[in-house]
Amino acid sequence: MTLKQISVFLENVSGRLAEVTRTLSDGGINLRAITIADTADFGILRIVADDPEATLTLLEDHGFTARVTEVLAIEVEDKPGALARVMDIFQENGVNIEYLYASLEKNGDNAVIVLKVEDIELGQQIVADHGLKSISAF
Repeated sequence: MTLKQISVFLENVSGRLAEVTRTLSDGGINLRAITIADTADFGILRIVADDPEATLTLLEDHGFTARVTEVLAIEVEDKPGALARVMDIFQENGVNIEYLYASLEKNGDNAVIVLKVEDIELGQQIVADHGLKSISAF
């Protein structure tokens, strides 16, 4: 089970992030997870939204460069060591995690982490084999 993440490429200038979030707000898009990484010249905003297709269309219609990436979203107990246990499982199975971030949402008492792995099919298999709970939508 995978989740669609939208990556938005932004110039690293004042107000650009505000433009994106205002565009999403005006379009009625609800964010479920968000992170941003930057360099001196540009940033990559990664979001999980309630409607990925509408989000991508809206952003492109407003001149933003965006693309969809398949990621994993996994429930993790909200207690010390729970994330380490999940990371150990991926490490023991030789799966490279390119990045991860936490969701704005909780699923019951569990936190949700979003993972971009090098091999999405292998990542899905590991999730299934180890009884981890994945989420395909928020």
